[in-house]
Amino acid sequence: MTRTIVESKSKTAIIGFDQPFCVIGERINPTGRKKLAAELEAGDFSTVEKDALAQVAAGATMLDVNAGVVYNSNPNPNETEPPLMVEMIKLVQGLVDVPLCIDSSVPAALEAGLEVCEGRPLLNSVTGEEERLEFILPLVKKYNVPVVAISNDDTGISEDPDVRFAVAKKIVERAADFGIPAHDIVVDPLVMPVGAMGTAGLQVFALVRRLREELGVNTTCGASNISFGLPNRHGINNAFLPMAIGAGMTSAIMNPVALPVTQKAIAEKKAAVEAAGIMLPPEMDDETFVTVFGLGSMQSRPGKEMEAIRAANFLMNNDAHGAEWIRFNKPPAAAGEEGRGRGGRAGGRRRRA
Repeated sequence: MTRTIVESKSKTAIIGFDQPFCVIGERINPTGRKKLAAELEAGDFSTVEKDALAQVAAGATMLDVNAGVVYNSNPNPNETEPPLMVEMIKLVQGLVDVPLCIDSSVPAALEAGLEVCEGRPLLNSVTGEEERLEFILPLVKKYNVPVVAISNDDTGISEDPDVRFAVAKKIVERAADFGIPAHDIVVDPLVMPVGAMGTAGLQVFALVRRLREELGVNTTCGASNISFGLPNRHGINNAFLPMAIGAGMTSAIMNPVALPVTQKAIAEKKAAVEAAGIMLPPEMDDETFVTVFGLGSMQSRPGKEMEAIRAANFLMNNDAHGAEWIRFNKPPAAAGEEGRGRGGRAGGRRRRA
């Protein structure tokens, strides 16, 4: 069985066909997040800290760290990204003990991250582009780390799955020339939006099977790409992930956290409830309100996608006796019940004197 080993200073994670699905938390990434980008440029890492802790609490196996901020003061990422990557990695690995995925399109930032990252991180990423292969593969060999291989090359991203498979095969073969084994290559076959290409899901499932059977490599993807531009994206993602796991996909870069309900959403719902003539008890707090009216929670918690993944792990026999599924779904103990034994008696069975 192909097994890709990733490590932090104190914890080992295994990506493999016979292992629980590896969730790589994607939230520590300023791309498309203007607030986070502005915070990072100002030296404020509070959101990074919150995202790191929340993702691990939600069940992330690894955390992706991306420092791709385009500074207003200096638009050159070759100068700004490496020191920011170093600072972010040091911060995150000081907060959580899961392995990291160092994510950048800037080679100097990847190397800077490798120099300070403890353990054996996953490098994200190499493509089939010649310039990228020539720079990244020596880094992978030098630091003895696994790498994400993205199935596009100098010609761009092909809609033909056979072409994407050929690019992946090229990367695996070129890696072998550097002495990098196939088990250290995690291929991203590139998930297309099903809203734009109706065969996108079928393509990925077929590609993942080929990559497993013909190249013997582990796989990953940007899971939410499948639902891009569609309503109820969680519904699509929740179906896609178990189907991808069934086809042989072994990891995904994704958000494991259900984001908290905002005060704006609460205010809008309360206005709608009051307009319908429903009287709310004056003692009802906001958390109770969002729970009763099905809005979710004001606290970060595991997303529905994590529920689907844990169910798939159980069904694929990668959750021994369903222990993780049972633990995840066990209702929290009511106040005062902790430590009680059978029949609700505190301390369990009493011994006779």
